[in-house]
Amino acid sequence: MTGKYGTSVPDARCTADPTLHRIVIVGGGAGGLELATRLGETLGKRGRASITLVDRNRTHIWKPLLHQVAASRLDMDDDELEYLAQARWHHFRFFNGAMDGLDREQRRIFVAPTVDEDGQEITPRRAVPYDTLVIAVGSTANDFGTPGVAEHAIALDSAEQAVRFNRKLINACLRANSQHEPLRPGQLHVAIIGAGATGVELAAELHKTTREIAAFGLDSVDFDQTAKLTLIEAGPRIVPQLPEPLSEGVADLLKGLGVDVLTGRKVTTITPEGVALEDGTFIASELKVWAAGVKAPAFLAELGLETNRINQILVRDTLQSTVDDNIFAFGDCAACALPNGSFVPPRAQAAHQQASLLLKAMKARLKGEALPRFHYKDFGSLVSLGKYSAVGSLMGGLIGGNVKIQGLFAKVMYKSLYKMHLIALHGWFKMLLDTVGRAVLRRTEPHVKLH
Repeated sequence: MTGKYGTSVPDARCTADPTLHRIVIVGGGAGGLELATRLGETLGKRGRASITLVDRNRTHIWKPLLHQVAASRLDMDDDELEYLAQARWHHFRFFNGAMDGLDREQRRIFVAPTVDEDGQEITPRRAVPYDTLVIAVGSTANDFGTPGVAEHAIALDSAEQAVRFNRKLINACLRANSQHEPLRPGQLHVAIIGAGATGVELAAELHKTTREIAAFGLDSVDFDQTAKLTLIEAGPRIVPQLPEPLSEGVADLLKGLGVDVLTGRKVTTITPEGVALEDGTFIASELKVWAAGVKAPAFLAELGLETNRINQILVRDTLQSTVDDNIFAFGDCAACALPNGSFVPPRAQAAHQQASLLLKAMKARLKGEALPRFHYKDFGSLVSLGKYSAVGSLMGGLIGGNVKIQGLFAKVMYKSLYKMHLIALHGWFKMLLDTVGRAVLRRTEPHVKLH
């Protein structure tokens, strides 16, 4: 296969020993950054391989936290991690830019140029050579071709989108509080399309947020009466990954908070004024969030690798692509078959398990040994409802999903998932210091981000 940009694109400048095996990881999400960190601490630190991470962003934030950023419950600056700093601390290299091409013959990926807010080029288009390529670019929202989604709704795929929604939310509250005329239809209404974990968690956090924003002097509007949340799900029930009794309990809790929960209702169009449903209902709403499905980034289907209808790279149980042994893929962007014919679900626990396997696989690859094979273990699902509760089903695939938890214990388990991510990136000691520091700061700062 000839590269998309031919041979005219120069290789990225790199001071690594050219004799070392070059492992390039594309995508610095939870799985990709964990793998780069652990490979850097083992192979990179000992001079056994050159490890490079490529990502379009300069900072990392754990994706399950984005709904809290959107709802003003979390200041992103407190939780994001600088890739360059992580690379320096853990013996790998970081290149900023989006992968947009692949030359399998010469074993190079192409990285798009980066520009600043004025359009001035920061880094040029360049190529990054590899001996082993690992693709972990995650997923994006799947709008299923629904008209108006791209123009009038916000997904929560990235930190930029979460911050954008947050600004719109705060501005909507300030605007409503300062205007003299009555609120128009749909003003201060939020419609969330998709009632999986992201949609449900966002609804619970937004209910608390609007009440706390009002406590900071926004007393011209009765937010309890005017701020409205509608959760729309095309399927028969919300959070379908949970057992039905827990799903029903979550729905009852949200309804008790005043959230309109609509199931079995398909969205047909999104307009500036609101959301149109298949049954003819129109829900007026100033803010719309799309959380109804995911797909892999479209550029993956143009790389010459085998992909499915949602752009995921098809991989074997070694996580190697089906057409090139030198290319691996994992996480949300990979389709890895399970023995029952289904595929590994797009969950953080799956990416963590696959990153652990690839750490072993890279070591085996350098030694010329057989690669380990991936066996997914379903440890269940957890859903946070903010300050109100948390629910979940533990050890789902191991004992049939019979252990159902909720309340304080479920909250602790949910928070422990993020702590495990921090441990993978920083180790136990830094995680403990970080936890103590956040607990102290939390007592001296507003519990909602107001700018």
